[in-house]
Amino acid sequence: MEALLNLRWLNGRTAGLIVALAVVGGLFAVLASLAPEQHKELLWFTQDYLPIAMFLTLALLLFSGYPVAFILGGLALLYGLVGYALGVFSLIEFFNFLPRIWGQAAENLVLVAVPTFVFMGVMMERSGIANDLLYTVQVLLKRVPGALALAVTIMGTILAAMTGIIGASVTMMTALALPTMMRQGYSHALSCGTIAASGTLGILIPPSIMLIIMADLMSVSVGNVFMAAWGPGLALVALYVIFVVVVATVKPSMAPPLPPHLLHVPRGELGPLVLKAFIPPVFLIGLIKGAILFGWSTPSEAGAVGAFGATLLALFNGRLSYETLESVCQSAGRTIAMIFFIIISATCFAYVYRSLGGDDVVEDLISSAGLGSWGLLFLIMGIVFFLGFFLDWIEITLIVLPVFAPLVAGLDFGDHVAKEDTILWFIILMAVNLQTSFLTPPFGFALFYLKGIAPREIKIQSIYRGIIPFVLLQLIALVVVMLYPNVALWLMRSVYD
Repeated sequence: MEALLNLRWLNGRTAGLIVALAVVGGLFAVLASLAPEQHKELLWFTQDYLPIAMFLTLALLLFSGYPVAFILGGLALLYGLVGYALGVFSLIEFFNFLPRIWGQAAENLVLVAVPTFVFMGVMMERSGIANDLLYTVQVLLKRVPGALALAVTIMGTILAAMTGIIGASVTMMTALALPTMMRQGYSHALSCGTIAASGTLGILIPPSIMLIIMADLMSVSVGNVFMAAWGPGLALVALYVIFVVVVATVKPSMAPPLPPHLLHVPRGELGPLVLKAFIPPVFLIGLIKGAILFGWSTPSEAGAVGAFGATLLALFNGRLSYETLESVCQSAGRTIAMIFFIIISATCFAYVYRSLGGDDVVEDLISSAGLGSWGLLFLIMGIVFFLGFFLDWIEITLIVLPVFAPLVAGLDFGDHVAKEDTILWFIILMAVNLQTSFLTPPFGFALFYLKGIAPREIKIQSIYRGIIPFVLLQLIALVVVMLYPNVALWLMRSVYD
């Protein structure tokens, strides 16, 4: 009994770690005790199933609550040692981690854009520039049905173009817009769904950090990916706007019109308000986008200009203090460290997975299924959508893309899409699909952000009901881009033609 009482200090995670270490130790003991003939038979058996076991272990551990970066790195080390014990992995291969980490993350000039865009987004949020922008949009749309919901949608689009990340967008719009929508009698479900869905636009509309990472993984120009993402991104915005207007028109009780006195700005003050709060951030966005799309600068250079421009806007508005700058640097630093830690760990995981024959296993499974290009595309999209219920986009991107990249490169859709555009089209399909990962329970991160900031009156059931129509709209957008590739490719072709 005393021994049991002494173990109470162990939490679930620590106990799980001890059990895992005990299991690993037991496996190594069993392997060491095998006879040479038994070891050879086990070797042939595990060569086919060890990569599958590695992937299944990853799927199970993702539910443990440990940080994903530690899980990916730990599994790379663990299965590398298991492979060494079975004679299918050499210890010297662990040294290959360093050049791969250096070449794919530390020395990668494309990923330099990630810190600058993160800093830009956090500065916009902490300095109150995004708050002023939301208020101005609400004033301009106050006579339109569902004005507040439309303002949130447009604000989400603008924030998406400013930041490329969704955490700041969802939390800020929840804090600023949700109380106002509740006071005006908006449906809780519609309010939550609009805020969560609009906040996820940052993952698709350039300068999306996800697009930068996906372009790097697939060895495609970031500028081309940015151009290809604009069409689907704006199409999704149009679907959101149409849905909100239809709901506000058909069921005014869900989105009541604003009282005349609310958001009233004298005519003489509207112009200065627009000049101060709306035009500067929009101009900064247009400058950054134009520089990248037309090849005037690289994404990293444009990101640096965006970070500097956001700092200047905060300075000109009198909101750049030492405390603000310190808070922005700390928040951006934590976000950037998390992203690169996951990238480094995923690089190690992918190397061990491939070294153990994971690519061959996937290719054999798919080829044995007899799927053509369309069948394989539907299978990948289904897998990505399913994983979106349980994983974040970073894990899905860094785990799935390296596995399926060799298969995607061989896809052939005939006249539907040119061979040289297949990879670019596939990246955009992945990006549209991955937007659902932020909204689908139980692990939709946009839902966590929203619930954490929302007032107590907002129930989780209302949040889940609110995101259902927007997930369906995202799937409709995915089907549209799949059936009509020019939705994604027209801007790139028009620029180069």
